[in-house]
Amino acid sequence: MKNLISILAVLMITFSASAQEKQTVKETVKKDAQAVGNTAKKGANATKKGVQQGAKWTEKTAKKGADATKKGVKQGANWTEKTAKKGAKAVEKTYQDVKTDIKK
Repeated sequence: MKNLISILAVLMITFSASAQEKQTVKETVKKDAQAVGNTAKKGANATKKGVQQGAKWTEKTAKKGADATKKGVKQGANWTEKTAKKGAKAVEKTYQDVKTDIKK
């Protein structure tokens, strides 16, 4: 009888330990939901960081573009001024030549 009681006690302890180790469906769903929530938070933080870095890069690139445009416009204005002066001198010379030819 002692053997039978000992065997039953061992079986009972084994079953109760096994039952405690198994998670209920509710606990499993809760843990899965927490894992999904944590992953979503990590993804949101990574996206936020990526967007911030993208904004900084865009700002730097826009500043470089603005500086380059400013420099280009300034160079274009200088070129236009020089070209206009050359054109004006050429017109003046032609005018003087024509004036001289008329006097002859």
